[in-house]
Amino acid sequence: MIEVGRVRDVMARTPRFAVRVFTEREREYCGGRGSSAVAAQHYAARFAAKEAALKALGTGWSGGLSWQDVEITHDDAGAPSILFHRRALELFRASGATRAHVSLSHTSEHAVAQVVLERRDGEPS
Repeated sequence: MIEVGRVRDVMARTPRFAVRVFTEREREYCGGRGSSAVAAQHYAARFAAKEAALKALGTGWSGGLSWQDVEITHDDAGAPSILFHRRALELFRASGATRAHVSLSHTSEHAVAQVVLERRDGEPS
């Protein structure tokens, strides 16, 4: 969970923050949501999801991970999904998980995300 205002403030203060933390696809999605206040809600939700994903992997930000190793995308219906890249993908595979689920929610003041890693019995890891 994160306060939307914190994300909005750091993005206003440090323009490179969005480039460092969010993938090009994430920036296009969030930036296309309308006003900067609404965009900040979407950025904050993705920030929370990236943190939740790395906690689900059991590492936090240790072990050579970058913000962009976790990417939040969405399907045609708008449902969020998660993609792991580089080191995060290695950790995901090593965990034995076969699927990752992400849930995002936000208001004008707060954003929250939850990530669940799933392993189906009998599937190769």
